[in-house]
Amino acid sequence: MKRTYKITWIALWSVILLAGTPASQAQPADNSRALVYRIQIRKEINRTSQLYLCHGLDEAQSLGADAVLLHLNTYGGLLDAADSMRTAILYSPIPVYVFIDNNAASAGALISLACRQIYMRKGASIGAATVVEETGNALPDKYQSYMRAMMRATAEAHGKDTMIVNGDTTFRWKRDPQIAEAMVDDRIVIPNLVDSGKTLTLTADEAMRWGYCDGIAESADEIITDHLGYRDYRLVSFQPSFMDDMKGFLMNPFLQSILILIIIGGIYFELQTPGVGFPLIAAVIAAILYFSPLYIEGLAQNWEILLFIAGLILIAIEIFVTPGFGFVGISGIAFVIVGFVLSLLDNVNFRFEGVSSDDTGRAFLTVFSGIIAGSLAVVWLSSRIGSPGMFRRVALTADLEDAVSSPVHRGLEGREGVAVTVLRPSGKVAVDGTLYDSISESGFMEQGTHVRITRCENAQVYVERISLHQDGERC
Repeated sequence: MKRTYKITWIALWSVILLAGTPASQAQPADNSRALVYRIQIRKEINRTSQLYLCHGLDEAQSLGADAVLLHLNTYGGLLDAADSMRTAILYSPIPVYVFIDNNAASAGALISLACRQIYMRKGASIGAATVVEETGNALPDKYQSYMRAMMRATAEAHGKDTMIVNGDTTFRWKRDPQIAEAMVDDRIVIPNLVDSGKTLTLTADEAMRWGYCDGIAESADEIITDHLGYRDYRLVSFQPSFMDDMKGFLMNPFLQSILILIIIGGIYFELQTPGVGFPLIAAVIAAILYFSPLYIEGLAQNWEILLFIAGLILIAIEIFVTPGFGFVGISGIAFVIVGFVLSLLDNVNFRFEGVSSDDTGRAFLTVFSGIIAGSLAVVWLSSRIGSPGMFRRVALTADLEDAVSSPVHRGLEGREGVAVTVLRPSGKVAVDGTLYDSISESGFMEQGTHVRITRCENAQVYVERISLHQDGERC
C-alpha cells in the first residue's frame, strides 16, 4: 500500500512539473523575412482551445511575429472560453487575422469578429450565435442579451470608415453591429438580408457583400501572400503539448465541480473513520488536480490556496477541539468557498478590475454546484452504507445478537468447572476440558478454585465460587 501511495505522489508531481514546460521553443529570428505565426483551432471552443490561443499569442510575441493567423474550424462551444479568447485577440499587440476553414458558428463567430480581418474558404459560413444549452434549446433572453451585447461590442471595436459621398462626409461601421446582433437574435430584421424569425448565418459570398469577410481564399499561403502582402515569409505554427490538453481538460467547469465534490466527500468520510485512509487520499489528489492547472496558468495564487488550507484547519479545529458548531466552523467553510472561487478568477491579490460580474457568477456557479453535489452525495452514500450490494462491505453488518449470546455458550448455566487462571475478576475457566473466557461474580479467585456458571452474556461466562467442606461436600 505504501508503495502505491509513493507511485501516486510521484506521478502527480511529475504532471505538475511537466505542466510548466513550454509547448515549443522559440526559434532564432530571421529578420530578412516576415514571420507569420499560425494557431490552429479545429475543435470545440473550450478551456483547451483557450489555452492554445493564449499560449500561441504569447509565443508569437516572444518570437517577434509580424502577424498571427488563426486557422479556425468550429461549431462553437463554451461562452466564457470564447469571451476570454475574444478579449485576448482584441488586445493583442500583434494583428490577428482569421481564416475560416468551413465553419465559424456560435462561439466561433464571436472569436472571428474580434480578429482584424476575416478570410473565408469558398463554401464556409459564419453566424448562428444563439446561446443554447447542452440539449440544443435556446437559453432565456438574459443570456441572449449578454451574447448580443458581446457581438455588438466586438463589431463596434473595429470602428468606422470615413466616406465622402457627393461632397458630404459620412461614417460607416466597418462591421455593422446590427448584423452581429442578428446572428444571435432571430427578431432582428435587416432588409435584403434576414427576415424576422431567422437567426442569421452568412455564406462566404454574403459575408463579402456585407463587410464581414475581407477576402475568399483556399489556403493560408494564399491569404498571407495575396491579401496580407507578405511575399517572402516564414510560417511558424503553434504546437500544443500533451500538458496543454491535460490542463485544458482539468480546467473544464464540469470536471472542476466533480473535483470539488470529491474533496468535500473525501474530507467528510475521512473524519468519520480512524487513521488515514482512501477518502483522504482521494480528497488530496482532487485538490491537487483542482489547484495545479489554475496555479500554473496564474489564476490561483499562493494566498488563495493557503486560504483554502486555512479553512480546512478551522473546520478540523471545530470538529475535534471545540464542541458544537460555531464561529470557527462557519469561518472555515467560508474560507474554503472563497479559496475555491478566487482561484477561478483572474484577479491580482484583491484587485478585480479585469474581472467581470459574469466571470464571478460562473466561478460561484462552478463551486456551489460541486459543493451541493458533494453534500447530496455524502447524504446518499451515508444512507447506502451497509445496504445490499457494493456498499455492504463498507460497514459492520454482523448480527450482534449472536455475539451477545453465542451458540457455543448456550446451555452452560448451572454447570461446574475449575478456574485455570487467576480471576481478577476476569480469566479463564475449564468446563469438561473446554476453556471459556469468564468473569468472577465472587470477587478475586485463585487458580484451581471450583466455580459454577451463573449466566452467559457478551460471549463470556459469569461464575461464582463453590465452597467445599473438608470431606469434599459442597456447601
